[in-house]
Amino acid sequence: MKNSRQIVFETLYKIFYDDAYSHIALDSALSGTESGKSFVTRLVYGVVERKITIDKIISDFCKKPKPKVLVILRMGVYQLYFMDKVPANAAINESVELANKNGLGFYSKLINAVLHNINDNRIDIASIEDLSIKYSVPKHLINMWYKAYGKDSVDLFLPSLNENAPVFAVPNRVFVDADELLYELNCDGIEGEVQEDLVMITSSFNLKECRAFQNGLFHIEDMSCYNAVKVLDVKENDVVLDVCSAPGGKAFSAASFMNNQGKVYALDIYEHRVNLIKAGADRLGLTSVCPMVNDACKFNSSLPAADKIICDVPCSGFGIIRRKPEIRYKNLDSIKDLPDLQFKILNTSSKYLKSGGKLLYSTCTLNKRENEKVVERFISENNDFTVSEMKTTFPCETGGDGFFYSVLERK
Repeated sequence: MKNSRQIVFETLYKIFYDDAYSHIALDSALSGTESGKSFVTRLVYGVVERKITIDKIISDFCKKPKPKVLVILRMGVYQLYFMDKVPANAAINESVELANKNGLGFYSKLINAVLHNINDNRIDIASIEDLSIKYSVPKHLINMWYKAYGKDSVDLFLPSLNENAPVFAVPNRVFVDADELLYELNCDGIEGEVQEDLVMITSSFNLKECRAFQNGLFHIEDMSCYNAVKVLDVKENDVVLDVCSAPGGKAFSAASFMNNQGKVYALDIYEHRVNLIKAGADRLGLTSVCPMVNDACKFNSSLPAADKIICDVPCSGFGIIRRKPEIRYKNLDSIKDLPDLQFKILNTSSKYLKSGGKLLYSTCTLNKRENEKVVERFISENNDFTVSEMKTTFPCETGGDGFFYSVLERK
């Protein structure tokens, strides 16, 4: 059986050199593994998250190491700097052993020497002036944010990008409110605190073993996303379309606000993702949710006219970096076509809205080209719509993710 560091080594190599998504590569690596999951998860996500910082530290002692050697050095440095419970000698010795086990014995002395030098010549990361290195965020991304949101706002949220993202449990209002849900979670040995009308979970937990979850008392959704749906102000007996619904959190929140009275058409282009929505709705007992396969880019005349529409479009994801750390390394050129896709989905979705109805356009990114600019383009081409509210939320330690939403009303 592979030990934990071997699993980390193989997973990181796939992420850095085979362009694997971190959560998919990690889930695959941990499949069938019971012990060491928390260590593997922490080390994989930590190395990806802190890659720029780590590579700067390595570069002062080793120039252009081979890919597999670099992965081992990154693992070693992360343990030395960010995992206090791992003794320095263990971090170094295990890195050397990892090299030997993977046919890199020729480089074992190099790895040993580099890590010893790094450990003996530690730098204070908190005192680093270059924010890109300090927070491990590419300069082009920081510059884009500075231009869009101003230095003061960006400098405030940069530290949170390397913090653990809070987990929020959304009460199923058909059965419980936030205080009642917290009591049920406490009975399952799960700690938390009520924030507004959600429960922020503050202890480790396993959904598979949580009775409150299995009994349909809550679903997991970020606070920023939940608050956007709340602003849409859905009512009992409304007809709601959630056009890019999977995995279904927004649809579940809407159905809960409606007290399960009305219809929420939860739409997604892929059948396997629609099946995820159906499973979630069944667990929650939300019979008002109707999962369906549908292409959001194409008008579907069989869908009903809607009182409210949720249009949470595919985006670059720069607001959820702390949940998916590799997103920060995206090349900006790779997302240049997204605004056109987002506009197309928004434009198509608007055709289902009744007069006097409301449409929520939202993304989990911090990029004005995907946010305000898309809304501005839509309004300029659809004079029967007005903007009633628009908001950008920045990520913070105890709050929601970075998020944008705009509520559009049809005259």
